[in-house]
Amino acid sequence: MEPLIPETIAKRVQSVLAKIRSAEEQSGRPAGTVRLVAATKTVTVEDIAEGVRAGLSILGENRVQEALPKIAAFSQVPVHWHFLGQLQRRKVRSVIGRFDLIHSVDTLELAQEIDRRAGEAGCRQDVLLEVNIGGEPTKAGFHPDDVVRAVPMMAQLSHTCIKGLMTIPPLTADSDSARPYFRKLHDLAGQIAALEVPTVRMDELSMGMSNDYAVAIEEGATLVRVGTAIFGVRHV
Repeated sequence: MEPLIPETIAKRVQSVLAKIRSAEEQSGRPAGTVRLVAATKTVTVEDIAEGVRAGLSILGENRVQEALPKIAAFSQVPVHWHFLGQLQRRKVRSVIGRFDLIHSVDTLELAQEIDRRAGEAGCRQDVLLEVNIGGEPTKAGFHPDDVVRAVPMMAQLSHTCIKGLMTIPPLTADSDSARPYFRKLHDLAGQIAALEVPTVRMDELSMGMSNDYAVAIEEGATLVRVGTAIFGVRHV
């Protein structure tokens, strides 16, 4: 019996991209509606580079200090950086202008700090509001009812553009069990859009990871955050 040849990062990238296109087609959505965010926490620059050569164009990091040298390493490469992890207010200044999108704004106070720092930097920062869709006490994020109440207060954020919502659903036994949570986020986005707050849009839904991104796409995801299915299991 011939030994199994390990699958390369490049092949995994192409496999994930193909599954995204398939899920788009099956759910009747136009090709290119969904974008892949490669979660690169603890991944080496060399492995990220292999993924970029294979077609990755959006890279997502969880930790500011880990992200900054990687951003510098790819400064001459046409990739976009998204911030995925929990963001401490004292580190907001380091994030502004370096990331195209912050996925994890989980309080009104954090949104206000981002707006203040973006104003100081003379730019506008795109963000998503993180929603604790399952109401889990150990997870960050707005409670669904609280985010609806907070959104009108964000109308005064002149240097922050809220693009949509993000969630991490409760861990489930199978991917289809996550469907109700994704559907709930989709419905919540519609509810917020109906408020018609000038600085708030609901164009993006960041939901779905390695184990459930196809289901998330079927329920309206526009951004899927995939790490393990591309780079393998990592020890954090």
